[in-house]
Amino acid sequence: MSTELVPTVDIERSIRLIRGQKVLLDEDLARLYGVAVKQLNQQVRRNLDRFPEDFMFRLDADERANLRSQFVTSSSWGGRRYEPMAFTEQGVAMLSSVLRSPRAVQVNVEIMRAFVRLRRMLESNAELSRKLDALERKYDGQFRAVFDAIRELMTPARKPGKRIGFRAPESEG
Repeated sequence: MSTELVPTVDIERSIRLIRGQKVLLDEDLARLYGVAVKQLNQQVRRNLDRFPEDFMFRLDADERANLRSQFVTSSSWGGRRYEPMAFTEQGVAMLSSVLRSPRAVQVNVEIMRAFVRLRRMLESNAELSRKLDALERKYDGQFRAVFDAIRELMTPARKPGKRIGFRAPESEG
């Protein structure tokens, strides 16, 4: 049996890229922390000085519509009255000073670890891409003749073929 408070996969699936930043939405954070969205947002509003725009921002209508089209969400008849808030990694860290329950502290630790893992994966992929580009540049000239010969062998020879199809009988008359 797992001792994880919140499965890592749940956290990593909740991280979204909005405005070029990796963020967690208030509703996802509330679910992870085990509190109501209203309660989380109320604590943030009471401590707005701790959440500058680079820590937290409210989605605009287009961003919300884009999210709604990507994920099945409630209709305009029963949904939220306000646009969701998105928290950057720093904003999530600041939430630990606002939400002080033991669960919130433990979940915050796991969220920070998820952000670090994501950053390491992206760095690893970028490094692999740089190495591949370097290899291509290094060996491109040496293997160009080989690649050209292979492409020539792969290209079928052109020869006139027989016409295929139905030919109507010529009318006699």
